[in-house]
Amino acid sequence: MRDVVLSGIFGILIILILRKPYFGALGWAWISLMSPHRMAYGFAATLPVAMLVALATIFRMALGPGRHPLPWHPITVILLIFICWMSVTTPFALNPDTDSVTYSWIQSLKIFLMLFVTLMLVRGRQQIEQLIWVLVVSVGYFGTKGGFFTITTGGSFHVWGPTGTFIEGNNELALALVTCIPLMYYLSMTTINKWLRVGLRISMVLCVFSILGSQSRGAFLAIVAMLMFLVLKSKKPVMSTLVFGVILGLAALFMPAEWHSRMETISEYQEDGSAMSRINTWKTILNMIADRPIVGAGYRVGSDLLYQLYSPGQWFKSFDAHSIYFQALGEHGIPGLLIYLTLGVVTWRSAGRLAKAHSTGSEATWIPLLMHMIQVSIIGFAAGGAFLGLLHYDFPYYLAAIVVLVDASLREGKCIDQSKSAQVTGN
Repeated sequence: MRDVVLSGIFGILIILILRKPYFGALGWAWISLMSPHRMAYGFAATLPVAMLVALATIFRMALGPGRHPLPWHPITVILLIFICWMSVTTPFALNPDTDSVTYSWIQSLKIFLMLFVTLMLVRGRQQIEQLIWVLVVSVGYFGTKGGFFTITTGGSFHVWGPTGTFIEGNNELALALVTCIPLMYYLSMTTINKWLRVGLRISMVLCVFSILGSQSRGAFLAIVAMLMFLVLKSKKPVMSTLVFGVILGLAALFMPAEWHSRMETISEYQEDGSAMSRINTWKTILNMIADRPIVGAGYRVGSDLLYQLYSPGQWFKSFDAHSIYFQALGEHGIPGLLIYLTLGVVTWRSAGRLAKAHSTGSEATWIPLLMHMIQVSIIGFAAGGAFLGLLHYDFPYYLAAIVVLVDASLREGKCIDQSKSAQVTGN
């Protein structure tokens, strides 16, 4: 039954895309981040829905109506440079499994291609907020479900993400939720519907439980950093401090003794095998970069060969970079890391400029809040990403895209408030 329902939804989505290509941007974000077809158990699980949505969208775009020029913004230029540089480093990959390297490169091309397609299809507050809703629901669904699971099981089990996705692991899912919560906060502060506001706030609390239930130490540090900035960027910092402090404190008290013992190892990393293996991995990557500073080791940096050649200590069979920064450095060399860091800084500064420029006027009720929440999401991802290899995960790139879309909509005069959102209030 689930397969039939999902297939029907996919069919309706294709029809909508052929009518308006804008639905392709929403559909791709939904499928890419949530992978709903993987929740089926029959024929729908193997349907090439992502490919069908992408092809339908590009075909409809070629017909003309509904397409906008690609907005030329510093963020857009950096994204183009980044994917071009990743294509340059790919032929120099050290991983002998060339098929997996090629597969990873193609996956990156797909992500960036559809990101540029999104930049050409979405305009105006209403469509931007619909995109944000898709992002929030696609990731928040797993956080809400995981929060219920954590509460009902007393936090005794790990919370895992959807199988076969970037956020399948407990650590990865937790970081995705940390990055998602600020956008949930934005929607809860701007939507008119009372029940949607209540639902979003309940979901935020459940996502906090889910993050703690993942038992990810990196995500715990990330959520603390994210909540600190969320408080600073909110309309009522004192009240927000009390509310979020109480929520996090109660959630932490709810967790079992094993969880507290695990979190305490953060300050005792020298005695933790997982932490020391990360440090050994980072030393391995640094040794490799000393030998290959420009092109790095290419995709799939965690190969046996790399460890055999460059590991300073005990050799572990395969490994993960365990850091977006070391992953960028190891896969794409020093230029790749610099491009990636530049993207984050430029996105942050662009969001700040938009928030400041529109602190008064007709857009003052939503643009500053949205841009501040984008900054909070960046902080959360930057903090947690220091310990996780999610360099190619879609969600952070959508944060950059939203900044570009707001700027492009303003420049093209398409940010007229036509959405069903409310003025920003303290409700």
